[in-house]
Amino acid sequence: MTQKTQWGIIGPGRIAHRFAQALEAEDVGELYAVASRDVNRGKAFAQQYHAAVAYQSYADLLADPLVDVVYIATPHMFHFETAKQCIMAGKAVLVEKPMTINVKQSEALIELAREKSVFLMEGMWTLFLPIYEQVNQWLSDNKIGDVKLITSSFGFNVPKDEADRYYNPDLAGGVLLDMGIYNVATSQWFHQQDDCEITCDGLVAKTGVDEMCLVNLKYPSGTATQFVCNFNTQTINDLTIYGTKGHIRIHPMFWDTATATLQTESENVTIDKPFEVNGFEYEIKEVEACLRAGKLESSLMTHQRTLSSLKVMDTIRAKLGVVYPNE
Repeated sequence: MTQKTQWGIIGPGRIAHRFAQALEAEDVGELYAVASRDVNRGKAFAQQYHAAVAYQSYADLLADPLVDVVYIATPHMFHFETAKQCIMAGKAVLVEKPMTINVKQSEALIELAREKSVFLMEGMWTLFLPIYEQVNQWLSDNKIGDVKLITSSFGFNVPKDEADRYYNPDLAGGVLLDMGIYNVATSQWFHQQDDCEITCDGLVAKTGVDEMCLVNLKYPSGTATQFVCNFNTQTINDLTIYGTKGHIRIHPMFWDTATATLQTESENVTIDKPFEVNGFEYEIKEVEACLRAGKLESSLMTHQRTLSSLKVMDTIRAKLGVVYPNE
């Protein structure tokens, strides 16, 4: 790698703008190249964020020796094939969540990355936010005792446009992969368990994708999670961890927040941990630290954590009868 990590972005959509903005943080690399099949869109993105090169072909970006690591920000359905191309080209890769649409695809990518000795990580940026470090410290300090229950919601009233990617099965639409992944992943993180018994219900849109999921997760230790994710209504969008001695509330929007409250019989404290830019800079720093250390996997956002969440989501989709065209 060059002294300053050179990033390439594939898919300059909405989430890619946030990622490019985060590269303006201190002590991170820079955006060097962008690739888009829409040449005008790619050039406009490159100009806006001062990237040196705009490619119309993903292959051309991957062939550029100056690209150290690629961030994939395409719709979910294309993550697998695009990440596979990156790995085959020997490029370290950060794939926006979900890494792929199911466990089978992610297992294949992980196996290929290990075979080719290429760094691979799912872009679950929430895990790296400063307020989550604070929450984990409270849990480590046993502030609320043993964790017994986690509740969360993630919902917005999304206009029901069947042409939009949210409702498009060909783009792996649906609320679970887009929003509910945060409810699932945080449950797995804070319970520190992978296997769970899953019961769920929900609403499936006319297009065949899930628009509401009501989910209960019961873990072998006797702990549990309840969450709702939906495209139909504006929910509170917070997350609460209940323990035997108190609770921790991660404020709305829980996946994108700087604020949490600890409440016990002896303490009631709210802490703010403001972002340096927009929150994406922390996962960027993690990736770059891993590359400098020669790691193939983050010790925080591990491959197992990716597979753990996808396993739960595969089961929920199967119970609701949601299947994507190329599965």
